[in-house]
Amino acid sequence: MFILQKTMKKRLLVTWLMGVAMTGCQSDFLTVIPETNLSSGIFFKTEADFAQAVNATYVPLRAIFNERAWILGELHSDNTYYARNILFGAVDGTENVADFAIPIGNSTTDKGVAVKVTANDNVLQQYRYDYQIIARANQILDVIDKVDFNADSKNNLKGQALFLRAFAYFELVRYFGQVPLHLKPVTGRGDAALPLSTKEELYAQIEKDATAAAGLLFSKAKQEAGRVTSGSAKTLLADLYLTQKKWAQAEAAAKDVVNDTYSLMPDYNDAFTYTASNKNNAESIFEVQYMEGSAGYNGNYIYRVIPTPITAAELAPITGTSNPQGLSGENNNIPTPDVIAAYEKGDKRKDISIGTVTLSQSLRDNKVYPYIKKFARTHSLHNNTGQNWPVYRFSEALLFLAEALNEQGKTTDAATYLNRVRTRAGLAAATAASQTDMREAIFKERRVELAFENKRWFDLVRTGRVKEIITAYGARVKAKPTDYYFPAGAVPPPNAFTNLDDYYPLPAVESALTPYF
Repeated sequence: MFILQKTMKKRLLVTWLMGVAMTGCQSDFLTVIPETNLSSGIFFKTEADFAQAVNATYVPLRAIFNERAWILGELHSDNTYYARNILFGAVDGTENVADFAIPIGNSTTDKGVAVKVTANDNVLQQYRYDYQIIARANQILDVIDKVDFNADSKNNLKGQALFLRAFAYFELVRYFGQVPLHLKPVTGRGDAALPLSTKEELYAQIEKDATAAAGLLFSKAKQEAGRVTSGSAKTLLADLYLTQKKWAQAEAAAKDVVNDTYSLMPDYNDAFTYTASNKNNAESIFEVQYMEGSAGYNGNYIYRVIPTPITAAELAPITGTSNPQGLSGENNNIPTPDVIAAYEKGDKRKDISIGTVTLSQSLRDNKVYPYIKKFARTHSLHNNTGQNWPVYRFSEALLFLAEALNEQGKTTDAATYLNRVRTRAGLAAATAASQTDMREAIFKERRVELAFENKRWFDLVRTGRVKEIITAYGARVKAKPTDYYFPAGAVPPPNAFTNLDDYYPLPAVESALTPYF
């Protein structure tokens, strides 16, 4: 022991003397990063390291689309509602979202500006998941150009990181209107808090990132299945430009996608994946990857949204599992009578998108409930699914192009792309001849083509129709609650449909950590 201690002391002395001798030369030469800590200083050395980091940047998307996006983007609209179970007395945060009754408080910035905040956990988790993506992308983008490896691979990985950062900020700006704009890794508490950036500042950064990504990413023909492509980035740009009402730019971006190798699946049902097949098909522009099984990559979306209480026997035909189990509780995202009525007669998409189930244990007199059928794919394991989530499909690119053309007065041209979507649905060509009528036709087509894909709330906001449509919808719910899945005698809470803001309040928990909101 004595010999070991003596040897260690001599090594420490030599190290100290070397440090003194080299002071004023390479100041960071002897900066030692503990080998037991995985950090950017020792991790980002090879192409494989960056590929692994990019994989990690995709990961929060699985939680976003399985757990939150349908609540904030679909349930918070006139497309879906919740099946109220009066045996459960507490109203949870999900119902607050569905009822347009999210509790709001005020926070004051260091400049005395009042900012709305909320304790709603759905809002908080969405915010945090998006910033997880941003933080991981920032770490990659901060160092990737400093490491030498194959240029094509580097560009592709860099493009993926840029796309994912752009996509996360696009979600944040559409949900909140203003958020902090982090573009560098956070290294300590001092730079963890930033002022809120405006919509215009956020839009500019999203455009910059997505444009760069479009030039760096592989095309779908060359890209590894499941990763974003140059077409994904151009679709994001088209979406961004439509949100900003930059119609000519939206037309150019959408036209690039429409002229790419994507195509409509002949059968609308096949546009959506099964639990282990049909993934990343010809219609898929960007979809979040899930895998059934025990590896931890699975989802369970249908179990979150199927009407309850449902017995094992009632659930079995929907899920097809060998071990179905009944579900109680209070599930959400039940298709409303409004969206069911939005389908035209003969629309093939209706029976593919919406099914019905009779719940023997329901407290309602009418025990028949609709459910979201197009994501109810048969699988093996109870509460464990593997179908991917469609973020962007080719049909939406067609509708993007139709909208961009129509808003520039090219209504006849717009009809060409709208009718490609309608033809697959088994419908006749649209009869809209004026720009106003075509605008409404495209708006309605988006509702049924993209039903339950978390698009409706964003469409209401960007077209300026939140108050018009949700006020009327809320009046219908209040006037006849039994039509909206309330048992006889049960009614929505008194504050239902009182908060019709275009943006969600910022998370109150986060406001406690920053002076800026």
